[in-house]
This record gives sequence, C-alpha cells and structure tokens, in this order.
Amino acid sequence: MDFKAVAITVFILVYLYQLLLSVIGMRSEKNPIPANVADVYDQETYERWRAYHAEKSRFGILTSTASFVIDLVLLVSNAYAAFAGLFPANPVTQVFAVMLLPALTSILLLPFAWHNTMVIEEKYGFNRTTPRTFWADQVKEFVISLGLLTGIGALLIWVHQALGDWLVPVFAALMTLFMMLFSFLYPVMSKIFNKFEPLEEGELRGKLAGLLEKNGYHVRDIKVMDASRRTTKSNAYFTGFGKMKTIVLYDTLVSSMTPDEICAVFAHELGHGLHRDTLKRQLLVFVQMLVLSVLAWLTLRTPELFAAFGFNEVNYGFAMVLIMSVEFALISPLFGLIVNYFSRKAEYRADAQAVREGYGEALISSLKKLARQNFSDLSPSPLLVKLQYSHPTLSQRIDAIEGR
Repeated sequence: MDFKAVAITVFILVYLYQLLLSVIGMRSEKNPIPANVADVYDQETYERWRAYHAEKSRFGILTSTASFVIDLVLLVSNAYAAFAGLFPANPVTQVFAVMLLPALTSILLLPFAWHNTMVIEEKYGFNRTTPRTFWADQVKEFVISLGLLTGIGALLIWVHQALGDWLVPVFAALMTLFMMLFSFLYPVMSKIFNKFEPLEEGELRGKLAGLLEKNGYHVRDIKVMDASRRTTKSNAYFTGFGKMKTIVLYDTLVSSMTPDEICAVFAHELGHGLHRDTLKRQLLVFVQMLVLSVLAWLTLRTPELFAAFGFNEVNYGFAMVLIMSVEFALISPLFGLIVNYFSRKAEYRADAQAVREGYGEALISSLKKLARQNFSDLSPSPLLVKLQYSHPTLSQRIDAIEGR
C-alpha cells in the first residue's frame, strides 16, 4: 500500500470538506431572519453584519487555504523527517523537533492573524488589541502550545514503551485526566493573558452569590476579567470542580447588561452544573481520547507509514501529526455530529433552569444582547447547525424558552 498517497489524499479530502462547509456558511447571510430575532439588528447594523460576515468568511477561507498549502508541502516534501534529522535521536527530542517545525512555519500565517485582528476586527469596531498585546499573545501562544504538544508526545512515548498494547486504555485515561486538569487550571493560565479583579460589593454580586448558594454551590470568588483590552465582545463562565465555584465575568458583559440579565446567564450555567453536563462532557472527552489512543496504537504498529514520509524508524511526534491532521480529522465530522447533538440538548436544559429561576425574559434579552455584541449569525444553515454548532440557534433557544 502506498501509505503516503493515502494519507495525502485523506488530508486533501478533509480540507475540501472544510472548504465546502465554509462556502455553505457564506451563503447563510442570504437566509431570511426568523421573526423572533428580527429586533436584534436594525437595518444599518444588519448591513454591517452582512459585510462583516462576508469579509470574515472570505478571509477565513484564504487563511485556511494558506495553512493547508503549508501543511501539504511539509507532508509531500518529507520535511518533517529532514528537520527531525537535525536533532538528536532521543525520542523526546524528536517529538520536540516535529512539533517545532509546524510551529515555526506558522510564523508564515502571522500576517493573516494580524489582518484578522488589527484590520477586520478593527474595521467593524470590535478590536481593542494594541500591537504590543497582539505580539505578546502570539509569543505566549507559541511557547504554551509547543510545550503542551511536546509534553503530550513525551507522555505517549512513556505509555507506549512501558505498557505496549495497554497504550489504548491507559493513554486515554491519562489524557482525559490531563484535559480535566487543564480545565481546572484554566483560570490560572488565563492570568498569563488577562488581569482579574474582584467584583465590587453590590446588587450584582449579591444576586450571583445567592443564586448559586440557593442551589447548593459555594462561591469561592467573583472576578471581572479585562476582556476589553482585546475586544468589545462579551462572555462569562464559572470554573472549579464540585460545589466550589469561581465566577468570571468579562468587563464588557458587566458594562452592557443589567444585573438580572447577568444572573440569567449564570442561571443557565447553573443548569449545566445541576444536570452534571460537565461530567457528561468528560465522558465524551474520554471516548474521544479512546478513539485517539486506538489510532495512536495502530499508527505506532505500522513502521511502513513512517518510512513513506522519510523516517528511518517510528517517530512519536510525526505519529501525532498524522493522527490529528489525517486520521482523526477523517472521522471527526461523525464524532462532532454526535457530540454537538448532545451539547445542543444540554443547552436547552440549561436554558430551562434559567426559566425555573424566574429569569426567562432576562435570558432572552441577554441572549439578544450577546448576539448583537458578538455579531452572531441569526439564520445559519440548518446543515451547519447539525454538523458544527454546539448550541442551538438564537431563534431556536427563544422558541424553547417562550414555550415553557
């Protein structure tokens, strides 16, 4: 079997599939807006949204195509093997080398990232990132991603060499624990990019704390994140395992919503907690890690695959490249279809919790504000919703809220 030809063919097919979805997304701007969300944008803002959506879509296709061409050249030219040959033969060093090459070539995509943030987002009034912050973020992301990928590669080496065929369940379990730990440490890692200040005492703090404590949660703290350093868009979340939670609000959210609207957002998040959606999500993560582990096991048992790309022996770093960009990429649409279906169901349940807490109307108004601030697509293609959306559309959510 010509492993190289098969891998490159799959890689191209995955790109073409993503391109097709992007084209379908571009055409959604022509869809009629449902009546229950017609008030989100006035006519002038709607025309700005159409222009923004079209420009972002076209530029997204250009960016993904540039990335595809770079990665395709690396695969076809056996560049990974040639670059890894410049480094010592130590397995961990080889993982670092293979991870370093795409990280270095990603520098070629920096002009695209700059244009997206500093030109397009600026043009439509969303960007607040300074050039200094932009470049600092790029350096931080480069270092963190390279370190994480090398660490995962080192873990793969250790598990495979120590346990052999037990790789599948053990690596899946360890990666799931790693993802849980990463989620737990996310607030800590966020401090690398943002500053957090305690929410001042007052009506909002009291309502948020009361809402969670009423349902058996304990509030460790309520923080406001300086999201406005980079964007005008809004978001919020709470973190922590078990009953102890830290609430994080974007400062853009605090400045644009009423206390009841913010409480409605967190009543929704509370619904996720009460329905153990985080735990269920971790089970889905384990299934995903199990699939990745099976692919890793099969890949590492096929030395001919590595020889086809110029390697003299199995290279754990290149195995990760093949798994993520070729093997799992081929089956991820099916996996995503299943995961997103359950995710949308969970969003409906969480919205229902906000209604039960008495925040139904406030939730609708907050969702409309979020859609307006984030320039959301109000009438996306139903096909894209099924394939890619982890949340129902705004119109669908409002229908469900008003029907309760």
